[in-house]
Amino acid sequence: MFRLVALLSGFIFGVGMMVSGMVNPAKVIGFLDVFGQWDPSLAFVMGGALLIFVPGYFLAIRQQQKPILADQFCLPKTRKIDKKLIGGALLFGTGWGLAGLCPGPAITAIGSGALPISLFVISMLVGIRLVAYLQRPRAPSPLNA
Repeated sequence: MFRLVALLSGFIFGVGMMVSGMVNPAKVIGFLDVFGQWDPSLAFVMGGALLIFVPGYFLAIRQQQKPILADQFCLPKTRKIDKKLIGGALLFGTGWGLAGLCPGPAITAIGSGALPISLFVISMLVGIRLVAYLQRPRAPSPLNA
């Protein structure tokens, strides 16, 4: 049942990304270009998402209810703002601004077969693996002991 709900949720998310235009890098860059030819239409997409998210958040998470298909919610364990969080946010924002894509819409758009989107997704996956490799726990070396 969990996988079926995940598949259906992903499908609905993907359709939403396509209908809203979030899979179109030119539309996203137009939205982010507030000092140029700004296209505010994606603000309505974000507003609509918040209208759905906020009540659900307060009804489920704030009341400490458990998810229907999981043992617990997967929430951050810390509220600490550190260099890794800021660096990740800067990388995410820079990539979004330059490419007009972020992970969700990029994965949705991979089916288009467009080479730039494929290169973006491949680069994103390589980056994820690289960060995991660089942040792996390391055994202490005899020189540092």
